[in-house]
Amino acid sequence: MSKPNCIELPSGEKIPILYEDRSVIAIDKPRGWMMVPFSWQKTSRNLQAALVSSIAAGDFWARARGLRYLRFVHRLDAETTGILLLGKSPGAVKTYGALFESRQMGKLYLAVVHGLPKESEWTCRLKLAPDPSARRRMKVDQRHGKEAETLFRALQSRERMTLIEARPFTGRTHQIRVHLAESGHPVVGDELYARPVTKSRENLGLRSIGLSYSDPFTRRRVEIRAPMEEFVREYGFEIPKLT
Repeated sequence: MSKPNCIELPSGEKIPILYEDRSVIAIDKPRGWMMVPFSWQKTSRNLQAALVSSIAAGDFWARARGLRYLRFVHRLDAETTGILLLGKSPGAVKTYGALFESRQMGKLYLAVVHGLPKESEWTCRLKLAPDPSARRRMKVDQRHGKEAETLFRALQSRERMTLIEARPFTGRTHQIRVHLAESGHPVVGDELYARPVTKSRENLGLRSIGLSYSDPFTRRRVEIRAPMEEFVREYGFEIPKLT
């Protein structure tokens, strides 16, 4: 039985599969899906619940793989698109989750930000903690926050916007978004961290385009890439050359 190259949910929505092996599946997560536990029913856009329901229903994409379990290994913000790694067993979720926690997982993002950075490359190491005054927000807290480090590189600029390459070495909630906002260049469409003057109703300009790691079972080097052409052209940029 041939395996379809996408997850087709009961709603008809198709989610591209970018990579697959015996332990994991990497998908190109669309905008608007929340990464919350299966039991969280406050939204109809709970990706974990949609996957569990589709597998239980015996939908073809899952049946062709003999799948009985699939769970996200890490999280992407609801409005962030791109590579999301899913484990095919609890053991895989734990093992690959450890790669993220131990900084053995290389992560690459593209971000479209407001303004023109003065530096072509910089590293932000501001510590982050939950903001007790605003639900869902994070804030810089150099005293009590957790370590966070992101390397940024400016790729292209046009009309007071810049295309940024972001490489987070830690995995704090909203890390890239907060670090860019604190650098004076909030992500386009970020209504949570952009200053009022820069708020917009555009899509959030943040996309995960790369994961790289040593397979914990085979030791084989794995490089996963997501398409970026549609994302960069949405904001009027050319296809960039990445490091």
